[in-house]
Formats: sequence, structure tokens, C-alpha cells
Amino acid sequence: MWQEVDQFKGAKYFRKALFSWTRNGTYLDVDQDPSVTMRPHSGTLVVDISGARPENYEGVFQCTARNKYGSAVSNNIVVRQSKSPLWSKEKIKPFEVREGVSLVLPCRPPAGLPPPIIFWMDNNFHKLPQSQRVSQSLNGDLYFSNIRQEDSRNDYICYARFTHTQTIQQKQPIAVRVVNLDAINDTMADYYNDTELLTDAPADERRPSFLIPSGHSSSMTVLRGHVLEMECIAEGLPTPEISWTKVSGDLPSRRTSFLHFNKTLQIVNVSESDAGDYRCTARNQHGFAHHTISVAVKAAPYWISGPPKNLVLAPGENGVLTCRASGTPKPSVIWLMNGDLIENSPKDISRKVEDDTIIFYDVQIGSSAVYQCNISNPYGYLLSNAFVNVLSEPPRVLTPANKLYQVIENRPVLMDCSSFGSPIPKIKWFKDSRSSTLDGDSYILHDNGTLEIQVAQAQHKGKYICVASNMLGIYENHVYLETREPTRIINQSDDMVVQRGRSVVFECKVKHDKDLMPTMTWLKDNEEMPEDERFVVEFDSLSITDVSERDAGVYTCIVNTTLDHDSATAKLTVVESTPAPAVIHGRPDAPTDLELTDQKKRSVQLTWIPGEEHYSPIQEFVIQYEDSLLHPGHWHDLARVPGTKTTAHLKLSPYVHYTFRVLARNAVGLSVPSSPSRMYKTDPAAPDQNPKGVRGSGTEHNNLVITWEPLTGLQSNGPGLRYKVSWRRKRPGSDWTTVTVANNSKFIVSGTPTFSPYEIKVQAVNDHGEGPEPAVALGYSGEDLPVAAPTNVQVSVRNSTWVKLHWDPVPLHSIRGHIQGYKVYYWRKHSLHKHNPDHTEKRILTFSGNHSHGMLPGLHPFSQYLFNVRVFNKKGDGPPSTTQQFETNEGEPGPPASLFVTNPSLDSLTLEWSPPHEHNGHITGYNLKYQPVNNSNELGPEEELALAANETSVTLQNLKYSPRYKFYLNARTGAGAGPAISQEVVVMLDEAVTSRQVDIATQGWFIGLMCAIALLILILLIICFIQRNKGGKYPVKEKEDAHTDPEFQPMKDDDCTFVEYS
Repeated sequence: MWQEVDQFKGAKYFRKALFSWTRNGTYLDVDQDPSVTMRPHSGTLVVDISGARPENYEGVFQCTARNKYGSAVSNNIVVRQSKSPLWSKEKIKPFEVREGVSLVLPCRPPAGLPPPIIFWMDNNFHKLPQSQRVSQSLNGDLYFSNIRQEDSRNDYICYARFTHTQTIQQKQPIAVRVVNLDAINDTMADYYNDTELLTDAPADERRPSFLIPSGHSSSMTVLRGHVLEMECIAEGLPTPEISWTKVSGDLPSRRTSFLHFNKTLQIVNVSESDAGDYRCTARNQHGFAHHTISVAVKAAPYWISGPPKNLVLAPGENGVLTCRASGTPKPSVIWLMNGDLIENSPKDISRKVEDDTIIFYDVQIGSSAVYQCNISNPYGYLLSNAFVNVLSEPPRVLTPANKLYQVIENRPVLMDCSSFGSPIPKIKWFKDSRSSTLDGDSYILHDNGTLEIQVAQAQHKGKYICVASNMLGIYENHVYLETREPTRIINQSDDMVVQRGRSVVFECKVKHDKDLMPTMTWLKDNEEMPEDERFVVEFDSLSITDVSERDAGVYTCIVNTTLDHDSATAKLTVVESTPAPAVIHGRPDAPTDLELTDQKKRSVQLTWIPGEEHYSPIQEFVIQYEDSLLHPGHWHDLARVPGTKTTAHLKLSPYVHYTFRVLARNAVGLSVPSSPSRMYKTDPAAPDQNPKGVRGSGTEHNNLVITWEPLTGLQSNGPGLRYKVSWRRKRPGSDWTTVTVANNSKFIVSGTPTFSPYEIKVQAVNDHGEGPEPAVALGYSGEDLPVAAPTNVQVSVRNSTWVKLHWDPVPLHSIRGHIQGYKVYYWRKHSLHKHNPDHTEKRILTFSGNHSHGMLPGLHPFSQYLFNVRVFNKKGDGPPSTTQQFETNEGEPGPPASLFVTNPSLDSLTLEWSPPHEHNGHITGYNLKYQPVNNSNELGPEEELALAANETSVTLQNLKYSPRYKFYLNARTGAGAGPAISQEVVVMLDEAVTSRQVDIATQGWFIGLMCAIALLILILLIICFIQRNKGGKYPVKEKEDAHTDPEFQPMKDDDCTFVEYS
């Protein structure tokens, strides 16, 4: 068996190099080991392990290539023997479990290299079915969320497949017996005969709980770019369902997969933004369980702007080697020269090492060397070789001499002048003679020496001289340019409607340069013409005789030359009879003959011929474009020109494959679009602008989230759009850190100090260069809660309901965030009046901004308050200041709690009241006001009494008669009188009767009359009583007396009641 270790194969600078190898840091003498050989001229190490012990060749190998220019070293190559160990012999006891409980069947495969693939099968090599209830964990164990009778079997077998050795190892079969509770009681004796009884827990339905991971939370670390797999397996009855969320954000939908019946969350190509807390939830109808997994993302070193590039320097020139990488934690940089630490290399005053950069000043011959950049952190390393070649070479032009360039007029042309030399040659172009250099106007000189003419005209043809020069010499080369007239179809057939059986001729007249030989191709429906003698093809025409329905379609003529082409189409419709031509009154016809001229990098001139107006003048032309590179099939408005013009100068963007069309608009509406113009491709260029809306803020106390508005496809100006995101702390001496971000508009910087100002800039970059220097924006890393409280807090009581507070502001560095303001927490402890209860409800008054004082209004008078002051930012409140107290002044009391009238009479009444609920001070007395109200609701004169503080009732005597009275009562404190409570009282219910009685009630004769009437009623009652007793003895006589005088009947004998007189 042969193994090859290959490094530097075909290396540019080491084709004649000497190669050597080390193993575990020790020189490997290839000649001393017959099993090891090195291929000549390549450095490939070949190890024959067919007759040797493979473990003897395990280790870390490294190759070094040397020649007269220096030494280069390879990355470390780790060689390890692949192993597939056997399972240890063990006797596995059967599992006897009660139905409904959970169960875990362990696999525990032997450790192999690489780790084996685990799967479960039965004796017949059938994979055991898995489901939401039964599934295999990432470590290979088989989990049952709840077990059923059908899970009983004797052949649960765990297999381990070792991919490198192509072997499969088998664990001893595991038997599982599922029984109910009665069966368990019947077979308890088996427990003592090699049967493992797992549980006697009840199999009732229950809420979920997690089998793995354990506890309520766990943590794990994953490397950037690797695959993150998190697993949650729960038990419960019914079977729980698993769901996943990210506590600190959203899951990356394009990189996220849910495996193993949602029990495994997999995120591929992990980035720093994937760090955070993830929560898995197991849920069934009886409840749910949570587990939180905290994920930390670390990163092995990775290049920010690529590995250092080889340098070719001329004597006396300066240069820079940059080895810039990032990682988590931040990697360290070690420089080597020719395989040795640069500190141990000979001193060179032309070389200065600054962290990840080597700066060369005024290099000299003999300073050539190979430099190695080693970047490492605990998770990996990067190693790159860069050849610094101090070379002194006169210039040479590599473009073939006397090369002929041909170009169509009004189109761009590029003429090459590829050169080599050290120092790098400077390129100049001349035309015909060396009178003046060609640069500017219609000429563009590119950095690589290429001369571009954006719009080639007839005057540009001729001989061009390319001159390459440096301090060691001059070299010139001649090329020639010829311009040709464009090939155009100047006369083409329109769409035709032909009667069946007739003949038709399509014309395609061409104008072309006399030195170009065009070829003509005809197509039908974009396919080759059918083989039919009825079709006669000539150079500039196509004739069809005896037309039939199958001849209908779209016919295209295409003219090609070696430099350009043109095409035209016409539609043939075959009918039974000649249709009457339709007269169109309305929208204009589409413009025709679109032509592009004056073609430049960022502009072009478009001309066209208007279509038929149909009796309504054209008001404007709408020019649209399609980008067949980035948005094929989508047309966008580009410009509008008045209907009197047929030419438009169009401004273009780089890296767009333009196709134009024109629509005409009149009073009726828009025409159909014209046929598209030929495609015009603008060259890609570096971006013209950078992203807008660059902002920096933190979502956590130790990060900085940089966001921006991404450029659109039209703004990208070229392929490979990405963004150079740079940041540094805003303090003297801070260096910029730069990363490149693609397909995103956000980057998270981790590990930042809390609420520190950062300077941020985002620059657009594509494959053709960088955008303009970006503006610097100011951002702040994440906030945290303030750590200091306001000091020197003072209170000034202004009156009974408000106070003024003063405090010294918290220093900005202690706020740890953008100050939002100050909050005053205050609460009324109790009233100073002994009868009022305590109050503990807290209130908050917020003062926005960086204030140092404020008013606290709406307080209760005559009360004791407690308060403290806190500063707050967007994260929350800081610690409170020392709690202080103050007492408000006396205030006006509240109204008496009640007021009612008792014992009303004609000339007196009694008022009773309760003290106010809110004393707001010491009650010093009461004010009582009252006034009569007559039947017309008119108020009489007001009377006023001052009452003592300890009184709660008063009797008013000698009142003048009034049907109603209105009373007002209020309390007084030292601060003044409070609001009054009012009460209106009706002295008698019936005002009419009361009026008459009041007029005579005091007269003596009225009193005597009332006594006489009372005496008369008493006498009548006695007489009635006597008559009833007498009538019982003489009934006949009574009847006779009753009929003697019918007109005189003063009373009825039967009921002794008075009768009415008529």
C-alpha cells in the first residue's frame, strides 16, 4: 500500500528547489528508511506501508522547499492510522419495563478514527423504524419517549460503520420486554434471575420532561463555518412534540434544518451571529417543559483580505506585506523568514515588522526572501508563504508586434500593451509619431497598459506605438487599428397577410463595409428553413410560391460579418381570402429602426424613426431598458423625451447589458413597444457610491451591531458586490479593524466594552475595485444598566401640593448608555393627621434628558413622603439614591364627609355633619352658610355662622318661615377654607296646606272651634251606641218611625254612619 504526501507541486518559484521533510519537528532522513522515497523534482513523499507497521508513520509532517531565493514551508500534515476496534465482550441483561414509561437503550460504540456511523437494526438486517416516539440520539443511543407493547423484541442491535476501513461492527443484541403492572407483580422473581427491572413508576399520562440534555439549561461551543447540532429528547405520555426558538433573535432560515423528528436543530456554516440562547420546548396535552442551550461561537483564524501576495520590487522601492486575519479569540501573528523566526534572522534595516504587517523601505539586491505568516489561536492556524523578489529587469512588451485590430465604427476598442520589468515599466501610447501622448478625450489609458477608445471613428485608424520604460531602459511596440462601417439591414419586409396559393417575397437589403464579406441566414420560427423547393433563398430575399397554412410563421434574416451582425423579422399570415385592411384610429404605431451611436462608457445616443400617428400627434416617447444580465425579462423606464424628438442621449450605469426599446404616446394612449435595440454592454467598474444609513448600536452589553442599507443591483457596478466593514474605538491611537461581508447588511462585533463610542465606515467593493472613501459614522456598543446613583439630592417644599427636587447628575461614564433621563420614585408614607392611614403605593415621575432638577406636583397636603432618584438609559434603571423624606405643608381641607338635617319644625332644625376625610392639616373650625328658598326657587338673604372645630352639630332657632332652606358647610385649616358640602331641605311636604294652617294656627278662636268639633263627634258616637242597643228590643216601632217622614233621615240605623244631604 502506497501513501503520497504532496506539497508545492508545480510551485512557481521552486521548480528547481531542494525539498526536505520533518516529522514531529524532527528532520526525516529519507535515505535511512527503505519504505520512504521522495519523487524527484516534486518533493512528493511516498510511504510504502504494505510491509511496515502503519503506526510507525503517524505524526505531524511538514515540507520545506529551498532554492537560492529562499525557503518556503508547507502547512502541517497530520497522518494518523484509521482504526475500527471491536466491541468489548459483555453480557447485556434484558430490559423489562412497564408500558408507558420511557426507556434508553445504550449503544456506546468503540472509539474509532474517524468516528463511526451508528444505526440500529434487527437480526434480519432491517433498520428499526424510528418516529417522534422512538429515535436515535446523536451519540447513538436509542430513546423511547414512552414504550408500548409492540416494542417488545429480542433483537435491538446497534451497528457501527467505520467508513475509512469499510467495516461494520455489531453490538450484542438487546432484549426488551414490555409488561403491564400485573405481569410485573407475577414476574418479580425474575428480578433476581438476571432480569433488570427498570422502573415501577405508574404509566399514567403525564407532562413532558427531558431525557437529554439534563437540567433547565446547558451550554456548548461551536466553530465558525462548522455545523451546529443541538439535541433535545423528551419523555412523556402522550408523546411530546419538540419545537425550537432562538431567544435572542430569529433562526437563520436558509441555514437551519430540523432533523430526527424535530429533536435535532442543525445550523450549517455557523457565523458569529448564531451565538446566543436557543430554547427547545417539549409539549403535550398535559403541559410543557423548556431547556435553554447557550451557544458560544468561536472561530479559527480566517483571512480578512486574503493571504499576503508575492512582491516584486526593484532596488530602492518600498513595499508592504500584509497578513490580516480575524478569529475568536483574536489570533496572534508570527512572522518567519525562510522558515525561521524573523527575530532570529539577520537584521535588515530596510525591513520593519509591525504586528500583521512588514514594511520594506529602499530594498536592495540580495534582499529577496520567502516570508511565512503564521496566524493562530486555540482553534486553528493559517500559514502562508509570500515571495519578496528584489529584481532589476529592463522593460519588455509581451504583446505581439504589428498586431492588427479591427473595430466597427462607433464601437469601443481595446489595444493591449502587456509588459514586464522591474521597476514596473511606465506605459505611454503615441499615434503615428511621438508628438504627444494619448491620454484623455476619447482615449483612456488603463493601469495594465491597455489603451481604450470608447467610440472608434474613421480618424482613429492608423499606427499606434506603445512605449514601456523604467530606469533600466525603454521598449516599444507597434500595433495597427482599422475601422469598418457597421453592417445594417436598410430595407426589410413588413408583416404580410397572403391568400392561400399565392406567392410572397421577403426582402432583406444589407449595407456593409466593402472589406467585410457578409453572410445571410434565413430562419423560420427561429429554426432552419424547411427543405422545400417552393422556398427560393437568395442573398437579399426569400421567395415562397404556392403559399399554404403551414407556411405561416415568423421569418428572420440574419446577416453576419467577422465583426458584427444584424437581423430583421417579419410575420406571415395565410388566409382564405384577402382581408379588408383595418383602419386604425387611436394609439400610434411603435417606433422603428432603433440605432445606437456615440457610444461611451457611461452614455450612448439612441435614435429611432417614429411610427404612424393615426391622426393624433405624438406627445412623448418613453425609453425603456432591459438588463439581460441581472434582470432579464424586466423592462424599466429610463427616459422620456418630447414627441418632436427622435434622439435621446442616455446616461448609463456600469456592468449592465442594456437592450433598449421605445414607446410612443399620444392623446389616445401608449403604442406597443418597438423591437428591441441590439444589446449594449457597459463595462464593470468599481462602485460609485457606498451604502447609506450606516449605524452602530449594541443589542447586548458586549457587542456592536453595524447595519447599513445595501446597494441595489444597478448600484453595484460590477460582479462580486461585498462590503468592507471597518470600525475602531474613538480614542487616540486606535487602529481600524476591517472585515469583508457579502450577501448581508449587518455585522456583529463581539467582545466590545460596554457603551463605548466607535467610528464606523462601510465601503462598497466589487471585483473591479473599491468605492469612494466612505464617510465615518459614529456608533456605540451595547448599553448596560447604570452603575451609579444621583448624589447630593435635595428637596425644597414649595407649598402643600408640590416640591422642587435638586440632584447632582450621574457621571456619563457611569450611565453606560445614552442617558434617557431621571426617574423620581416617591410614595406617601402617611398623613400627618393621626386619623389617616398609611399609604405605600409608589409612583414614578420621569424627567427626560440630562436634568439636575425637577418639580414633583400633585402631592397630598400635610403628608410625609419618601422618595429616591434614579438615572435610566435604554437598558433600564440604575441604582436608587439614598431614600429621603419630606413633609408637605398644611392645605385646605376636603369637604365634610356628610351633612344631614334632623328635627325640622316650623321655626327650628338641627344640622349634623362628619369631619372631612382629608383633613390636610389641623381643622380650626367650620363655616356654615344658609338661605331660604321660596316657591319660585328664588334665594333669600344669606346667613353665616362660624363654628368651633370640635362641633359636629348645630341647632338653628327662630327660623323665619320658608318652604325650603339651602345649607353650605365647609371646614377650615391654617391654610384656609376648603370646598363646601351643600344640602337643600324641604320643611313641609304639602306647601298649599302648610300655607293655610300657618295663617290661622295661632288664632284662639281656631283652637276653641277645634275643641267644640271634637266634643260634638264624641256625643254623636254615644248616641249611635245607645240607638243600636234600643233598636234590638223594638224592631216594628223602628220601622214605623223610619217611614213617617221620608224627607227627614239624619242617619242610617243599620250602620250608624252619616248620610249626605242633597
